[in-house]
Amino acid sequence: MNCHNIDFGMSRRDFFGRFALGLGGAALGSLLERDATAAAAAPSPFRGILSAPHHAPRAKRIIFLFMSGGPSQLDLFDHKPLLNRMNGQDLPDSVRNGQRLTGMSGNQASLPLAGSIFSFAKHGQAGSTVSELLPWTAKVADELCFVKSVHTEAINHDPAITFFQTGSQLAGRPSMGSWLSYGLGAANENLPAFVILISKDRIDQPLYARLWGNGFLASIHQGVQFRSGKAPVLYLDNPAGISSAGRRKMLDRLAELHAIQYEDLGDPEINARVAQYEMAYRMQTSVPEVMDVASEPDRVLDLYGPEAKQPGTFAANCLLARRMAERDVRFIQLYHPGWDHHGGLPGGIRRQCRDVDRACHGLITDLKQRGLLDETLVVWGGEFGRTNYSQGKLTATNYGRDHHPRCFTMWLAGGGIKPGTTLGATDDFGYNVAEDPVHVHDLQATILHLLGIDHEKLTYKFQGRYYRLTDVHGQVMKPMLA
Repeated sequence: MNCHNIDFGMSRRDFFGRFALGLGGAALGSLLERDATAAAAAPSPFRGILSAPHHAPRAKRIIFLFMSGGPSQLDLFDHKPLLNRMNGQDLPDSVRNGQRLTGMSGNQASLPLAGSIFSFAKHGQAGSTVSELLPWTAKVADELCFVKSVHTEAINHDPAITFFQTGSQLAGRPSMGSWLSYGLGAANENLPAFVILISKDRIDQPLYARLWGNGFLASIHQGVQFRSGKAPVLYLDNPAGISSAGRRKMLDRLAELHAIQYEDLGDPEINARVAQYEMAYRMQTSVPEVMDVASEPDRVLDLYGPEAKQPGTFAANCLLARRMAERDVRFIQLYHPGWDHHGGLPGGIRRQCRDVDRACHGLITDLKQRGLLDETLVVWGGEFGRTNYSQGKLTATNYGRDHHPRCFTMWLAGGGIKPGTTLGATDDFGYNVAEDPVHVHDLQATILHLLGIDHEKLTYKFQGRYYRLTDVHGQVMKPMLA
């Protein structure tokens, strides 16, 4: 190549666009062809990369109720009478077995076992054990599958949440909702396939947008955050002086220009950008409609509790999740932060349970009454559990619990899940998994399976390697399936 013929003033994009063939453009084109073809040919609603699910799906959509911070399984679902009998005694070395601790409790002079001050009872025909903190959840216990043996590899919040959402502790991978959008596409042409709702006034830790990001997938697959207030989606409204007709003409001309650019560069992100512009235009009508709960009768609002009338609360977001499920949004992710109870756990967890208990009952009940529960998978849980010993001073009425990735409890309902069941168990100290361990990747594989996807086959080649949500392992937990 004659360097005298190169325009050194060109941009990096121009350089690679112009000299793609000289830089192995044929190989590059083969990598881009799949996304480019899908984006260019995609109707509204856009299709996923799969022409059909790998097998018959049991669920059409998922509502993931993520309890950010790590709820204490020992105070909610995993009753351990031995901890109450040994309250205040040091955690036996034979139980801990040298396992790592966080820097927050690792330097304590002792690790005093802390029994829960809350009472537990068995509920429903299945006799599922639920704490007094969750009386409303207990009423629908026979609809739930409790998994008491979930375990993870991460011991701190950000890598643990990132691991749950993306299958990797390292930032940059596509989130679960993005993988589903990529594989199955959208089912509603007027709403995103992947929506995020975050409870207001409970954020005690950062929730980065990358948790619902598209990673290396096309940007059309990223999650869209809906907020409470007059502008549920930022920058969606037309600027002052721009009419809907004017915006329509602008988008048409812009699409023509992008088509020329795509023909020149072959960058699939160009088509993804056009699709997002079009979605934003349609959402100007669809978003206000789905966010307006004024049409909901009092009997429905009462299911979710009085906070359902307060935009931005967990209860209000659960009601919105049901409305989005009715409109075939593929993945609805609710975040409810505030579960990180290193100290003052009894008071903190009472508040958190008041936030979510009745709303979870209302969501399950509402979905079932409308015939939606059988096709909607509902998942509840956080990024890890809490320790069986107290972080900080232990008293008769107060204690804290540190992060504990070794074992914790989640529950699932609807969408092909076997109701009224419990999978897995922990030891008498609630420190280690004793039966049927369920890794985060196992849970992810099971979720994908219920939506008709073989987790080993939904892959994307990036930087020379094929990636998937479950990385290099994970298996479907068949005992959870109906």
